[in-house]
Amino acid sequence: MDEQRTNVTRRRDDPIWLDGIKYLFVTAIEACVDVAHHLAASERWGAPDTNAAAFDLLARHGLVDGDPARRLAKAVGFRNVLVHRYAVVDDDRGVAALDELNDLARFVRQVSAWLIR
Repeated sequence: MDEQRTNVTRRRDDPIWLDGIKYLFVTAIEACVDVAHHLAASERWGAPDTNAAAFDLLARHGLVDGDPARRLAKAVGFRNVLVHRYAVVDDDRGVAALDELNDLARFVRQVSAWLIR
């Protein structure tokens, strides 16, 4: 088992750490949603019907890649569960989501590259 996995396993028993992970996902996903809505409005691409649709709109205009945009749209659902049903979110799902941070990082890189073009 590598060191990162060992740290996650050890911290998995800490309820404050787990709550922090869930909260960080909420804020990170909300930030991406805010950016997507802002870009759609500033570029006059129209208002997305939903937060998830905001990522599809950016993908249709070539700002972000399609597959990560679809996964970020699904992340909006994860965020909604975290916000509205926080107490029943499986802690294992929250920890597993740590392995899915690439889409958030990729979104930031693609938006940054688009903004400085």
